[in-house]
Amino acid sequence: MLKKLAKCVGEYKLYAIITPIVMVGEVVIECLIPFITARIINDIKAGCELSELIVSGLILFVMACISLACGATAGYTAARASSGFAKNLRKSVFDKVQTFSFENIDKFSSASLVTRLTTDVANVQMSFMMIIRTAVRSPLMFIFSIIMAFIMGGKLALTFVVVVPFLLCGLLLVAKNAMPAFRAVFKKYDKLNESIEENVMAMRVVKGFVREEHEKKKFGTAAENIRKDFTKAERIVALNNPLMQVCMYFNMVFVMLVGSQIIITTTGSSIDVGQLSAMLTYGVQVLMSLMMLSMFYVMITMSAESARRICEVLDETPALKNPENPIYEVKDGSIDFDGVSFKYSAKASKYALSDIDLHIKSGETIGIIGGTGSSKSTLIQLISRLYDATVGSVKVGGTDVRDYDLTSLRDSVAVVLQKNVLFSGTIKENLRWGNEHATDEEIEEACKLAQAHDFVASFPEGYDTFIEQGGTNVSGGQKQRLCIARALLKKPKILILDDSTSAVDTKTDALIRMGFAKYIPETTKIIIAQRVASVENADRILVLDNGSISAIGTHSELLHSSEIYREVYQQQTKGGSGDE
Repeated sequence: MLKKLAKCVGEYKLYAIITPIVMVGEVVIECLIPFITARIINDIKAGCELSELIVSGLILFVMACISLACGATAGYTAARASSGFAKNLRKSVFDKVQTFSFENIDKFSSASLVTRLTTDVANVQMSFMMIIRTAVRSPLMFIFSIIMAFIMGGKLALTFVVVVPFLLCGLLLVAKNAMPAFRAVFKKYDKLNESIEENVMAMRVVKGFVREEHEKKKFGTAAENIRKDFTKAERIVALNNPLMQVCMYFNMVFVMLVGSQIIITTTGSSIDVGQLSAMLTYGVQVLMSLMMLSMFYVMITMSAESARRICEVLDETPALKNPENPIYEVKDGSIDFDGVSFKYSAKASKYALSDIDLHIKSGETIGIIGGTGSSKSTLIQLISRLYDATVGSVKVGGTDVRDYDLTSLRDSVAVVLQKNVLFSGTIKENLRWGNEHATDEEIEEACKLAQAHDFVASFPEGYDTFIEQGGTNVSGGQKQRLCIARALLKKPKILILDDSTSAVDTKTDALIRMGFAKYIPETTKIIIAQRVASVENADRILVLDNGSISAIGTHSELLHSSEIYREVYQQQTKGGSGDE
């Protein structure tokens, strides 16, 4: 895990190396300053000349400036190294997610992936900064201060033999008890992000059903659970401070009482006022270094869980991979399903699709009708290899889709979903997702085919009109037509409309289909629809029922041979008037 994360330091390695080196300089100087201070105090007591004090004061000032420079430099390099590390780590996780198939995405919830890319990366970043600063500074400060304390105070430094083990045991006990609460927080962060994501994405539904109070309560519960865990952890960690104060004051009282008695009884021959002052300073340094190490331990233990969650994503093997020698050219838009069965998980007991045998010629228009849950969308997802068939094979252009380069295959297949997504940016920028090199003329032609040109032209800024995130400033029908135009710009060999004209009227739907027939006759067109009117002119219509092909044929053939199709047709053409 550490090797995997260390790779993300990348080009910021130099900053990560400089930081601990500079920290060593800072620690050495900070440990020498009390030594110089003790000498100045003893010199003053001995009645030294002012010139000698000035020289010692200048030395002390220079040392303080060097220590300050070392600290500032370490702060700068540590910030550069940790921020760069976090940037690279976040990019590595995001790039890895882009390689995932739907099967991999299903394994992680979107809310969990957001948490890993934000909160978990931030925790690991903080730990990395503490490793190159605190993990170097605190042990060195502890060791050097102990050594200097014995040099300056002799037997008086034995106070640390009592104080240090007591404080160390206390700090470790605090950290150990705080860890379970910190670990529990991360899963609850996932729930909190999930609540936010659902609420924002479904804002119209929330307001339509007046469920704001319910969503507030749901979010409040998630936030309260996190608060409880953090409060529990912070309450335990808060014991660090009083524990530290007890040890610090005990050390000060002990050093001052025993040290003063030694000074008085030996008249300063064994230990003097300067050494006593230095002992007090070294005592604070020793205890503070232990305090920082305990905080480092808490942070490292907490971020270890974050690092594990990040590595889960980095270690995930994409379910779909390119073959060793991929085929880069899709010959045509013919599609063959040979004995295909599919289930979403190897553990699933039931197949979503069963025994699918279907052969589509290039340029054909195929309609697909079926009830909710009949796996219409699942069927078409196998064509662009968003999933792999569990049994059997899917061929495009006469070649198994598993033999194609994934990018080449998906560039040849354009899918327009019912719930389409537009991104923040201009209409023109959104359309160029289909073809980044498309000319203005090609964009306009695609919009005319998708019956989108007229409403786009009616906007004051036309194709330069800004689309809000998610396309919230256009209607559902307008969004669908823009997404169809975007798909057409790919100039695909296969065009799949997954109920993507559900939000447009029947006249516009008919005009879109007429445009397809006239301008892209060689493109294989698959139209999934709930309305019979959207597919009745197709070359063939496929009726799916419970994941299997119930019937296939033309509109007139199915009216005679398929009870399911006939029932749907009658409900849509006659049932409405009969009910009134």
